[in-house]
Amino acid sequence: MAANMYRVGDYVYFENSSSNPYLVRRIEELNKTANGNVEAKVVCLFRRRDISSSLNSLADSNAREFEEESKQPPMTEQQRHQLKHRELFLSRQFESLPATHIRGKCSVTLLNETDILGQYLEKEDCFFYSLVFDPVQKTLLADQGEIRVGCKYQAEIPERLAEGESDNRNQQKMEMKVWDPDNPLTDRQIDQFLVVARAVGTFARALDCSSSIRQPSLHMSAAAASRDITLFHAMDTLQRNGYDLARAMATLVPQGGPVLCRDEMEEWSASEAMLFEEALEKYGKDFNDIRQDFLPWKSLASIVQFYYMWKTTDRYIQQKRLKAAEADSKLKQVYIPTYTKPNPNQIISVGSKPGVNGAGFQKGLSCESCHTSQSPQWYAWGPPNMQCRLCASCWIYWKKYGGLKTPTQLEGVTRSASEPHSRGHLSRPEAQSLSPYTTSASRAKLLAKNRQTFLLQTTRLTRLSRRLCRDGTAQAPLKPKTPRGTKTPINRNQLSQSRGLAGLGGKRGYEVGTAALPFSANGRPLAAALRPAPPPGTKRQKLNPADAPNPVVFVATKDTRALRKALTHLELRRAARRPNLPLKVKPGLPLRPGGALAPPAAPHPASTSEPIVLED
Repeated sequence: MAANMYRVGDYVYFENSSSNPYLVRRIEELNKTANGNVEAKVVCLFRRRDISSSLNSLADSNAREFEEESKQPPMTEQQRHQLKHRELFLSRQFESLPATHIRGKCSVTLLNETDILGQYLEKEDCFFYSLVFDPVQKTLLADQGEIRVGCKYQAEIPERLAEGESDNRNQQKMEMKVWDPDNPLTDRQIDQFLVVARAVGTFARALDCSSSIRQPSLHMSAAAASRDITLFHAMDTLQRNGYDLARAMATLVPQGGPVLCRDEMEEWSASEAMLFEEALEKYGKDFNDIRQDFLPWKSLASIVQFYYMWKTTDRYIQQKRLKAAEADSKLKQVYIPTYTKPNPNQIISVGSKPGVNGAGFQKGLSCESCHTSQSPQWYAWGPPNMQCRLCASCWIYWKKYGGLKTPTQLEGVTRSASEPHSRGHLSRPEAQSLSPYTTSASRAKLLAKNRQTFLLQTTRLTRLSRRLCRDGTAQAPLKPKTPRGTKTPINRNQLSQSRGLAGLGGKRGYEVGTAALPFSANGRPLAAALRPAPPPGTKRQKLNPADAPNPVVFVATKDTRALRKALTHLELRRAARRPNLPLKVKPGLPLRPGGALAPPAAPHPASTSEPIVLED
């Protein structure tokens, strides 16, 4: 990049990092620091790659509306792709950057309907913007400084009426005449009437208590009475009275007293004027923000009128002189020498000194953008494990415009590190799936490898136990395994149900065997809970990862609740800590004639009519 002089107001490129595109900024101030370095206070402009996909969709719809309204000539898909790289989004965000990071100038203009979008592609370092991006609210809005140019905003001049032709238009919707230059009064008579109107205005301010406090002297009252609001009222009075001086003077001083006309400069207090000056210093001429943050009790029209009247006062002239003196003390331009340091992404050819990213690149790889195989210099681009590279011209295009010349899915991999989909966080299968040379079938296989789906596969012993236990007698309750890392919603009564039944087996004086307990822990028959084995010779169907079964939920019944009440508080706490140990049950539970615990009378109605199946 050739050295150049950079001034305040220039749009320039700033170096962000060696592998990321340049930042486009507008220089607002050039300040010299204490150690002698120069810092630039800049306005941030954002690219499409810096905003979210939802805002990109909004920008696309805005671009389509612009093309339809302005009747743009047709463009190819590649031209539309490159045109997105030329679009920027203005913001109100400021930041300070070292001036030594400047890498060149560029041009940014506001888009209007007379522009041809294809002309931006024919010029180097040329950008446009039409929307304003708010980095805090994450919104895109139309720029308030839009210049309304085009046939849409032109006035339609009606045909001139012929001699004797009547005007059939609705006169109430037409403009009202406020002054007739062909009036019968002379200029001297009009000036005399205006002097009388000023005198009446001065006398009216002397009678008004609030005006006498604000303008305590006669000179201040006379100056206020000489403002435009008094003159406009006098000329309107002449028009309404048919330019009759006697009737107009009687209207200036009605029976109740003289008419007092005030403008916004008189209506505002001194504290409100100070708030306005403070807001103007912070926001400039953004009257919506001034009203929202500083003067919410004022209307927008009142603020705009006060601004143009305030510009005619001495206060405005004093502030303008102070700003001019402050601007003279600041730097107006800075000279940046030629940047000659080698780029770390430069690939060193064989036989030369090894570079940072030059080692390990395969020969014969083409450019990821233009697919050329010959270039005087190559640059590493994209994830390091993919060994992608760009030729010299495509590398310059990437640094300036933040994209590749041709549309490719791999371009999304090289987003900036600040975004969640950074290239440093992509695995090799994910990056390969985004390659333009990967087919859709291969891409689906690569993405399927990354799905974290857990399936429980049956063993030979499990299949054998299913054949032997078809009558529903099992020596131990089935314990489903939950995949590590996934949370299965479990009923809080589930643990006490299973532990209570398992703890009644054998060591506490109760003969609770499998033959005498045909119910499972959830109150359902065990025979219905076990799935019959498939007939021999049939092929077992494999479960699709997308159709994984829902988690199992155990429903508590009246008998399991009664059984839980039979446990002491100490045994419940012990069961929660060590569920593998048997439990002690309070004596007094109803027993069957065989000495075993009586089975539940009837199972509790479950939430579903289908039996709960434990998938192992």
